[in-house]
Amino acid sequence: MPRLSAATRHRVGFTLNGKPVAVEAEPRLLATDALRHGLGATGTHVGCEHGVCGACTILIDGAPARACLTLAVQLEGREVTTVEGLAPAQDRLSVLQAAFRRHHALQCGFCTAGILISLEAFLREQPEPSERELREVVGGHLCRCTGYTPIIAAAREAADLLRQASQSTAAEPLDV
Repeated sequence: MPRLSAATRHRVGFTLNGKPVAVEAEPRLLATDALRHGLGATGTHVGCEHGVCGACTILIDGAPARACLTLAVQLEGREVTTVEGLAPAQDRLSVLQAAFRRHHALQCGFCTAGILISLEAFLREQPEPSERELREVVGGHLCRCTGYTPIIAAAREAADLLRQASQSTAAEPLDV
């Protein structure tokens, strides 16, 4: 990365939830601020600002990252997914979001976006998670409302549904 002047705002271009975007940022601007204030992606919440609570978790090139510990300039050329990008359409929830809804896995909703992002990435890598593994992933997030039990139930259901969906598409004959 080139040396950036602290006195100048720089154009940072990246893909946000599948769409190219750009934001003007000083080198010290955090990704949380660029996303929320520069681009209006307010689903990325700011909690502890120390990377501990997990409310600001986003995906950068498919890997979970704490946006409060990431500089906006580090997003240059990257693919970023926030909670707004999880749903397949504006009027439809993702499998994981729908499971959260069915299991009442959110109350105040402050931590939910970060938990959804972390679980989304984890379930992509581990389609058959154990309860212990799910608790470990969710344990990286601070939730003061749910007690985590409904979150784990929702994640287990989503994993089952995603696995069934991938098995049914794999079993379909290829159209040659």
